[in-house]
Amino acid sequence: MAERSFAREVEKLKLGDGETFHGEGILAITKALLQSGVGYVAGYQGSPISHLMDVLADSREILDELGVHFESSASEAAAAATLSASVMYPVRGAVTWKSTAGTNVASDALTNLSSGGVVGGSLIILGEDFGEGSSIAQERSHAFAMKSQMWLLDPRPNLPSIVKAVEDGFDLSEASSTPVMLQVRIRACHVHGQFTTKANRRPEFTLRQALEQPKRDVSRIVLPPASMLQDKEKHELRWPAAVKFIHDRKLNEFFGPDDVDVGIMVQGGIYNSLIRSLQFLGLADSYGNSRIPIYVMNVTYPLVDDEVAKFCATKRAVLMVEEGSPEYLEQIINTILRRRDINTRIFGKDVLPRSGDYGAAVVTKGIEAFLEASAKDLLRNRPPMPSADKVLAEPKIADLAKTLPPRPPGFCTGCPERPIFAGMKLVEKELGQHHVSADIGCHLFSILPPFYIGATTMGYGLGPASASAFNVPSSKRAISVMGDGGFWHNGLSTSVGNAVFNKQDQVIIVVDNFYSSATGGQDIPSSRAENDRRSTNNSIVDAVKGIGVKWVRHIDRTYDVAKVRDTLKEALTTEETGPKVIVASSECMLNRQRREKPLFNKAVKAGKRMVRRRFGVDEDVCTGDHACIRLSGCPSLSVKHTDDPLKDHPVAAIDNSCVGCGNCGEVSEAAVLCPSFYRADIISNPTRWDQLVAGVRRAVISFFQNRREANRVVFP
Repeated sequence: MAERSFAREVEKLKLGDGETFHGEGILAITKALLQSGVGYVAGYQGSPISHLMDVLADSREILDELGVHFESSASEAAAAATLSASVMYPVRGAVTWKSTAGTNVASDALTNLSSGGVVGGSLIILGEDFGEGSSIAQERSHAFAMKSQMWLLDPRPNLPSIVKAVEDGFDLSEASSTPVMLQVRIRACHVHGQFTTKANRRPEFTLRQALEQPKRDVSRIVLPPASMLQDKEKHELRWPAAVKFIHDRKLNEFFGPDDVDVGIMVQGGIYNSLIRSLQFLGLADSYGNSRIPIYVMNVTYPLVDDEVAKFCATKRAVLMVEEGSPEYLEQIINTILRRRDINTRIFGKDVLPRSGDYGAAVVTKGIEAFLEASAKDLLRNRPPMPSADKVLAEPKIADLAKTLPPRPPGFCTGCPERPIFAGMKLVEKELGQHHVSADIGCHLFSILPPFYIGATTMGYGLGPASASAFNVPSSKRAISVMGDGGFWHNGLSTSVGNAVFNKQDQVIIVVDNFYSSATGGQDIPSSRAENDRRSTNNSIVDAVKGIGVKWVRHIDRTYDVAKVRDTLKEALTTEETGPKVIVASSECMLNRQRREKPLFNKAVKAGKRMVRRRFGVDEDVCTGDHACIRLSGCPSLSVKHTDDPLKDHPVAAIDNSCVGCGNCGEVSEAAVLCPSFYRADIISNPTRWDQLVAGVRRAVISFFQNRREANRVVFP
């Protein structure tokens, strides 16, 4: 099994009452779940909450001891549906996934869950991948909370606040019979700190009790006319109950003085950026004490109208710091104030960017503009500080942009997916361009240089489905690509099943690297490692045949570029109609190195003879045309200058990051490029025979080198 182990971190989950936890935000959330008496946890991995799933997977002993059920779900929809256990029974449940991509997938289940309501506390932990470092389209979870009438927590990014939000979330859910969403941004997931722990709690009501004492309440099943009454209950009972709980429990926070007639309202998750900005402007000290009143919305939906009105009533102007667009909070606040005839001026997206990440530099500019318009005197004592624009305008900094080339994301060194797209480029050279539908996963990097393959990406496991419209008579077939993770998540039914049902004459490439690699290397049904907790070694080939695909080819070593090229060419030119599936398999190099390197180093340390493969380029043979780089793009392939006066361009070179996959040589052979690549075996702890062979080789090579040097023509 190649999944990462968090055995050392898991020990922190055993801390008892009054002890001090030191660690990362995502691990603190796990501890908070156990302290809250959760009965079951499910989810689907994805940045930035993959770590949470990995930690739970390694906590089996602790979870079993407490009677907590955990499973990795097949998709976010499966995870959301798991919360149905809390609809009829008073058992606490939590699920987690990457938002908003995951919330889109889970939306149907969430609609029904929130309509019927819950008896047991239900917490949805959303890894909010918005702004800086985001890998998805810029959407906000706030819209889903409003759509389905679920409450949204957005705690300040420090460990005590995050842990409290988990505990409050369960209580809020039970007090209002409504599932609660807990939004944690990238910074919150990875922030480090400490908090005082409580003892872990066994669930007060267990899943076993639920199975042995089944209940059925027709009023909670989403069917007319019950669904009409449920909608009424949402607004007339659950909403007021939630607002009362939020107000009475003081989930939102107030900081700063009471005698200043301007203020700032902020989402809890942006609080750290806000305080940093106030420090830049001399309006907060190093402990975070602010000279401006701040209203922190740790609950961003629903708002507590009385709190908003009370905060604004004594102020001339208030700035709403709300990351993302549209400005949901700003609009609601204006409505609250107008209805109560409070004339406080609300600033927001007029001084802050409408989109993008709200880091400290961005928020600082917004606060400056707000105070310039409403309270100029507060800016008198701001310390001199070069703005970000001035720093970027510095000549040395500006020169860096000219010197350093752009570095788009790409495949890892030795990635087995790179030769697949090298083979596709060779076919493209022979048969011309084809429409290619891409998918979510590492293989999406094929859209970028040097491959430039892929026209669209619609969702996880939707690559073949997004080529459906091209099922028309033509001399060319559409090509679609999806990974093994996407295949099991959504692709088997939505993409492959759809292609079979509609007799689509397209080519589907399933990139099988044995793991859900892009999310951290978790096992999936087709993983080849033995996993004692899950069922692995389920064949993708058998699955697509079972759903009705007749034309299937399996490439069990993707580094064979010639085979990839020939198989794809066959799929594009065969007379056979219907979907054609190519399963291209090779282990993710990152996971392989993670597994093999410690074993290799241990063997070397123990004195065993170990051989490591490396590749290189003979600079005397290399012509410097760099075709190998354009068809490979491996990070270890670079260029270097040569003193040969007959060569106008730098020659290719391979640096020490090479993992010995052999892709560069395979590409050169398949594309009939120059034979400049060579393989070298690096032997650790060589035997006497190894040393003897190496000595003979050195002697022979030196003889020929010296003879050639003696006959070399030298120009003065």
